[in-house]
Amino acid sequence: MRGLLASSVGVTCVAALALPLTSPAVAARPVSPAAVRPASGAEALGSTQSLPLAPLASRDFTLAPADEQGLPRRDVRHFSLAGVIWDDPDTELHGRVQIRTRAVGTDTWSGWQDLETHNDDTADPGTAERTSGRVHGATAPLWVGDSDGVEVRVRAEADHRTGDTARGSRTVTTTAPLPAGLRLELVDPGDSAPASARQEAAPASARQEGAVAGASHRAAALRSDPTPEPAQEPAATDTSGPTAEPAEDPAALDASAANAGLAAPGAIEIPALNRQQTEQELFALRAGELTERQRTKPYIGPRPRIITRRGWGADERLRERKFVYTKKSKAAFVHHTASGNGYRCTQVPSLIRGIYRYHVKSRGWRDIGYNFLVDKCGNIYEGRAGGVAKPVLGAHTLGFNTNSVGIAVLGSYGSKKPPAAVTRAIARLSAWKLGLYGANPKGKTYLKSGGGNRYPKGRKVRLNVISGHRDGFVTECPGRQLYRKLGSTRTTAARLQGR
Repeated sequence: MRGLLASSVGVTCVAALALPLTSPAVAARPVSPAAVRPASGAEALGSTQSLPLAPLASRDFTLAPADEQGLPRRDVRHFSLAGVIWDDPDTELHGRVQIRTRAVGTDTWSGWQDLETHNDDTADPGTAERTSGRVHGATAPLWVGDSDGVEVRVRAEADHRTGDTARGSRTVTTTAPLPAGLRLELVDPGDSAPASARQEAAPASARQEGAVAGASHRAAALRSDPTPEPAQEPAATDTSGPTAEPAEDPAALDASAANAGLAAPGAIEIPALNRQQTEQELFALRAGELTERQRTKPYIGPRPRIITRRGWGADERLRERKFVYTKKSKAAFVHHTASGNGYRCTQVPSLIRGIYRYHVKSRGWRDIGYNFLVDKCGNIYEGRAGGVAKPVLGAHTLGFNTNSVGIAVLGSYGSKKPPAAVTRAIARLSAWKLGLYGANPKGKTYLKSGGGNRYPKGRKVRLNVISGHRDGFVTECPGRQLYRKLGSTRTTAARLQGR
């Protein structure tokens, strides 16, 4: 299957079933990232096909032609992830979006699969990211595996109402119009990261040494200017020669430097630390900001292993160059990506690269929306660039992105229970990340709403420090089964902090 790393790690909000793939048992042990395969040509770095939808001839005569749009079955270039977008991000799609695909090298078509339409994990109203003019409304993306055929249909939701008339009661059927500018986005995540991101995994001893050294450098990095000026787009480098190696992309250097002190420059993972090492790191990162009680008894969980953006092969040239920060991380919002559960953990880098490209190129965001992602094997991945120990402003929970962190579990967990490895990973990550800012995973906190469909702009809302997406926005996310696990996740995270 295309879009895989040669030997790599295992990798949007209601349950959606992906095209069945070969699905071995979920690995109990962590999967290690490895060297990224060389890229050969622009296609290796990924691409997006954007196909306009048109009215379909409906068999339901209560619907007008404009109430059902789609794309008849057709051949397309290879893709692995699909979604539907529309012009106005403030317009909701009231209806059903379904897709069927054909696997590469076969004549076999999948059954119809649903794309989640109500997944407002996006930038807050009024922010530069939201008002850029590039943002679109969108469904959650769906991972379908390597495919080269597609068919899609979008049907407006019919509202059947019974009313009284002079001649008695009668049923009236109405439909909300479909959003303007419906397009099908087919994403090829590419085979690898850019050639400039190729790197062999460093020896474990070197990674550990880089993790515990340079305490003063870590503190300086955390307090550095959060919004460096954007630079010019780097010129293309000729790599036609057999041994040609392009100069390091400045954006890739920036993304790596944002984790300075946590790992060696260009590392593909940030290694786990034990409790003592984590406490030492906390004192270095936040020296002068901690209270006397925090210095005497710091409540923070051991830092978990985190696979970096370079580790999953991010093409840093896709995103906006600068980083944007909030003040602190007071709360964590848990999501599921609703992209289906049919992936293998070795496919995760491809899946994340697909979501990243969909968020940036199709939805119009400045970067991937989530701060962290977790796969079903329990591996943790760096999301939005800017540094895993810093309060990076995400685009994950409309109205509540400020002073919060977004953790997305790759998959759909409306009806399927999350593996134990998933909830353990969320607890470990939350215990460490929230501990950097003194937040109690079992506690409550106040966040001011930036505006959304559950709370009006300006309202101070009391939320669990570890909340589900649905706690801040009317949505099914993170899925019923995953949401049910948040109570035990809070307890575990608090225990890991030593509470």
